[in-house]
Amino acid sequence: MPDGLENLEEDLSGLKPVQWKARMAALAEEYGMHQPLGSRHFATFIDQGNTLLVTFETMQGIHNLSDLAQPLGFDLVKNLGWSHMCVVSDGDTWFRDEKIYGFFDQLIDDGFFDEFDNVIFYGAGPCGYAAAAYSVAAPGAVVVAVQPQATLEPRMTEWDDRFTEMRRLSFTDRYGYAPDMLDAAEQAFVIYDPQERLDAMHASLFARRNVTRLRAPYLGDAVQTRLIEMEMLYHILSLAGSRKLTAAAFHKLFRSRRNNSFYLRNLLGRLEREDRNYLVALVCRNVTERMRAPRFRRRLQELEQRAESGEFRFPPKR
Repeated sequence: MPDGLENLEEDLSGLKPVQWKARMAALAEEYGMHQPLGSRHFATFIDQGNTLLVTFETMQGIHNLSDLAQPLGFDLVKNLGWSHMCVVSDGDTWFRDEKIYGFFDQLIDDGFFDEFDNVIFYGAGPCGYAAAAYSVAAPGAVVVAVQPQATLEPRMTEWDDRFTEMRRLSFTDRYGYAPDMLDAAEQAFVIYDPQERLDAMHASLFARRNVTRLRAPYLGDAVQTRLIEMEMLYHILSLAGSRKLTAAAFHKLFRSRRNNSFYLRNLLGRLEREDRNYLVALVCRNVTERMRAPRFRRRLQELEQRAESGEFRFPPKR
């Protein structure tokens, strides 16, 4: 960790929201800048290296995903010496607020993003929408968006019934339609589970020459959580910062799903619903040979008995 960043190791968990916000403001002002953005948003900036990570996060997500209740980017500041800007919301707001528009307008006018050699925007879900939408402020940036919505404008996405209470927000004014805002990005990566129909439909709206859509099947509706569990997210962002993130690099990292219990249960459930006993047996055998997995072992024993009775052909061992 670079010298002078010891306070970024501080455990912020257990603090009440008002205390947590005050401590975040103090840390940001010690190392860079803190900017209130109305009643539901604020921004922090940690000034370190020539690579800048801009993350969009919710207070609730920060507390749920971090043992220390710290923004995701703090690890990259401490371990890689990056600079970090975090735009924080209280709840899912999709960051549709004129104060945020004005904040990014001011950053553009000040030439803030020009001071960095590399800029990466990151977010997941509503925060992924924001990462894509506001990346237009930093032409040439790399964007990583997990399960992003393209827009909630009902005339375009009336098929998405998950966020109907947010349709009163305007998605047609400034920084509005996220896929269009990616035109200035050098590269953008949209990570999603194709089995999640609505997420896949949003991902299809991001089809652009500079956008790579990365399929992560069987991770469900909380892809960011699974990427953190598999210790993938840090590596994805690190590769993005060095301009080495590619589809091949992502899928190499994605091999870690073989040890993720959520992924394996989802895969097993899909094969069982399709009554593909041969493949179920292969999966169960592979998992039980590598891991302690009582559920898979019991299923394998049951399939062996059914195969012995002639119900289906059991896969031979190699």
